[in-house]
Amino acid sequence: MKKFRCGDVVPGCTRAFTGSTDEILLAVAAHARADHGLDEVPQELVLQVRDAVVDA
Repeated sequence: MKKFRCGDVVPGCTRAFTGSTDEILLAVAAHARADHGLDEVPQELVLQVRDAVVDA
């Protein structure tokens, strides 16, 4: 199992996600659209998220 804290990439955000890396990426993409107003998640952001995913 993996975990990711959005605040590690977007200062001030308190959302956290757990699951497989793929599950986390899907959930983070939905979160980015709903809570951060991103219509599309830039590849650079995807890479930052991947780098910040750690073992739970």
